[in-house]
Amino acid sequence: MSMMSEFKEFAMKGSVMDLAIGVVIGGAFQKIVDSMVNDIIMPVVGLATGGVDFSNRFVALQGGPFATLDDAKKAGVATLNYGLFVNQVLTFLIVAFTLFMVIKGVNRMRRTAPIQG
Repeated sequence: MSMMSEFKEFAMKGSVMDLAIGVVIGGAFQKIVDSMVNDIIMPVVGLATGGVDFSNRFVALQGGPFATLDDAKKAGVATLNYGLFVNQVLTFLIVAFTLFMVIKGVNRMRRTAPIQG
């Protein structure tokens, strides 16, 4: 069996195709989650904390002060971007919770589905 035919056999297995589809859908889902965090959740969190914009919260490790993170980056200053980290943690929690709900729903459907055989 040639290497090319072995690769074709591997690539066409169901599990590899399922993984590829999952990666593509996951990439599209990521944009939705990013929008939910940045456009819906973070403005509410900012309002609750007195208008703080977390995406622009940072500590300059040298020089400064800088009004925005972009100003610090343009000056070439190293920064600790804790606001962006908060955004990423929220994104992770939303994705994890969403996947939990999907898996929970699938498991519920499996338990109630009639057994065929």
